[in-house]
Order: sequence, then C-alpha cells, then structure tokens
Amino acid sequence: MNKILTIIQREYLSRVKKKSFIVMTILGPILLAALMIVPVFIARMADSVYEVAVVDDTRFFYREFKDANDVEFTDLDVDIDTAIELMKMDKFDAVVHIPTTAFQAPSTLRFFSEKAININAKLYIESILQNEFEKLKMARAGIDPEVLRATETKISIQAIRLLKDGHEQTDYPEVSMGLGIFSGILIYFFVFLFGAQVMRGVMEEKTSRIVEVIVSSVKPFQLMMGKISGIALVGLTQFSMWILLTFAIVATVQAVMPESFTFTPHEQIYVSSAQSMNPAELQEHVQRIEQHNTAAGQVMEALSAINFTVMILSFVFYFLGGYLLYAALFAAIGSAVDNEADTQQFMLPITIPMIFSIVMAQMVMNNPAGSVAFWLSIIPFTSPIIMMVRIPFGVPLFDLWLSAGLLILGFLGTTWLAGKIYRTGILMYGKKISYKELWKWIRYR
Repeated sequence: MNKILTIIQREYLSRVKKKSFIVMTILGPILLAALMIVPVFIARMADSVYEVAVVDDTRFFYREFKDANDVEFTDLDVDIDTAIELMKMDKFDAVVHIPTTAFQAPSTLRFFSEKAININAKLYIESILQNEFEKLKMARAGIDPEVLRATETKISIQAIRLLKDGHEQTDYPEVSMGLGIFSGILIYFFVFLFGAQVMRGVMEEKTSRIVEVIVSSVKPFQLMMGKISGIALVGLTQFSMWILLTFAIVATVQAVMPESFTFTPHEQIYVSSAQSMNPAELQEHVQRIEQHNTAAGQVMEALSAINFTVMILSFVFYFLGGYLLYAALFAAIGSAVDNEADTQQFMLPITIPMIFSIVMAQMVMNNPAGSVAFWLSIIPFTSPIIMMVRIPFGVPLFDLWLSAGLLILGFLGTTWLAGKIYRTGILMYGKKISYKELWKWIRYR
C-alpha cells in the first residue's frame, strides 16, 4: 500500500506543478463564468440605434412604426430613389419601401440596406406590417378588429414540480436540459483528457525503459493503480478549483451589478397580488413587473432551483467512476504498444461507448424517465455521461443506486482485465500486438 501511495504522490505532484495545469485551473473557471456573464455585458453595451427610413406610397402605415428594440423610424415624404440616396450618404441604416401595390401583392415590399441587415429590425417591421395588413383585410370584410384582438391570448405555462414532501417547486426544463448536456460533455472531456494522460505516461515509461527499474521494486498492478489514482486526484483538484472560482466570480459580478440580474418569479407576484386584484389587473401587474426582469436574472433564478450539492457530488462520483473504468483500459493500451500510432486500432472499442453516449444525450433529454434513458444510465460504459444528463431532471433513488453499484462493479472488472494485459505488456518490446495476442495475455495464469 505504501508503494502505491508513493506512486500516487509522484504522479500527482509531477502534474500539478506544470504550468499548463496552473494556466487551465485559472482559465477554466473564467471561461465557465464568462458563459453566464459575457451575455450580460454584451446586452449592456449593445446600445447602438438602428435607424430605418420609411417610404410609404400608400400613406396607410406611417403612424404604425413605433420606435422599439433599439430601432428608430423616420417617415420620408420622398420617392424611393431619393431615400436610397440618403441612405448611401449614411443618413439611415436601411430603408423600408411600401409601394401602392403592397396590399394586393405583399411580395412587392422591400427592405434596402448597404450594410448587413439587422435581423431583429427586419422581424419587428414584418410583425408590424403583418398586423396592419390583417386589420385592413378584416375592415374590408366587415369584421371588427377589436373583437379579434380581445380573443388573442399569450400563453406561457409555468412548470411546477410536486415534491414528495408536498411542497411545490418551479421547474425550468430548459435549464435542466442545458445543465445536463453541459455536465455530460464535461464528463466526456475529463475522462478522455486524463485517460489519455494515463496512456501516454505508461507509454513514455515503457519506451524509455524506466519501467524496468520501477517494476523491480513494485508489482505491475501497483504501478498501474498508483498512476491511475494519482492522475484522478489531479482531475479532482482541477475540478474543485473550477467550481470554487466560478462561483466566486459569478457572485462578485452579481454583487457589483445587481440591476443586471433583476428577476421576480411569477409565484411571488401571485402570492402578493392575487387576493387584492381582479384577473385583468393581475395580468397587467405581471406584465409590468416582467418588463423589469432581465434574461440574466431569469437564468440565475432557474439555476437557483437546481440542487447543486447533489449535482456536484454526483459529478465527482461519475467522473471518478467513469475515469477509473476507462483509465484502466487506457493504461492497458499504453502497456501493450510501443508508439502512439499503434494505439488507434485499440482506441476504437473504447471510444465508441462514450461517443454513443453523447449522440444519445438528446434523446435522453427529450424523455429522461424513459426506458432508453434508464438502460443507458445503468450500463457502466455509458452511465457516467447519461446519468449526469438525467440528474438535473430528477432521478429515482433506485436508478441512482443501481447505476452507482454497476459502475463500481464495472470499474473492478475493467481494472482486473487491464491488470492482466498490463503485467505482460509493460515489459514487451518490438512486437506488433493484435487482439488475439491480448486474449492470450488475459488468459495467462
């Protein structure tokens, strides 16, 4: 046991002292925090106004173009050619032309611009014209537009999860989906990153013949386990630093710019207002408060509904389980070959389950409680990714314990298998290894 600890210490210290480890440990949380913070800064800085000139030959729509969404309109009482010339002189960013034939042939509407077209402005103008054209058509048909407008209802269903203790909790399936796929991809990234380090480390020691000196003092299995465990601790150290620094950066930005994270949940509005307002007043009150809600605030509110203690502990377990399972196989490959080019034929069977898990993640997110999600989340070769995709949606304890148990058994099985290959391959030089040869090594007593 002392020999394994010595190897673990050597592998751990030799990697955490590298400049690349220190740089990625600092850079990682900055990038993670930037995913949430940068959009806020971009939204604050994106205050440039898109100026649009309107040439309406019909004279019906001038008053309908209201400034909104950083788009300003200017009515021009000139022909379209003159308006385009003014645009070319940088008086406007774009020109909308509504010809006299627009009502009979909407395809004659034109949006002119020399620069890249602002898609938000285009969509906003299209929505205005669509509404006005519908009004004109209803007026010609003798239908009162106010009657139809009164029947229009914006539907936004709030998702509520009923907890086993009887409490209700606002659910954000979109955030759960994003967090699930992010966690799954991070597991995939970590397992292959640190698994490849194990394989390269074994190959370097083998090709340099250092391993011959090492195995004279320790057993091959002890060397393999020490190397795998040491690199696992490197991964845990980096992940822990990422989590702590990411939370610190996000909390600091929230404290400095609280107005950018404003959000009032619907349930708080209803509890405080439902008894004192009639339905119409309540709807108006909700819309007025929603105008002050920010996208960043909604994201942070949704993230607060996630049980991060369960997420982090689950991530640590499935990272360790998945890494230990695959790292043993990576170590076996590294011990069996003499150069990296020879690893390709053996890497394919190892990479297929992980890539398959990423491909199936979308199906699992669409139905996280389905049979496909269940089976993929308990099979050891796919469970590290698929279970992390499922956990943000809520997983029954039976599924979780069964998956964890099978993952541990899977790790023990691959370690035993890899140990059989490692003890023979680590001292084998100058021979091209085939699957048939590996099978012989596994069967050696």
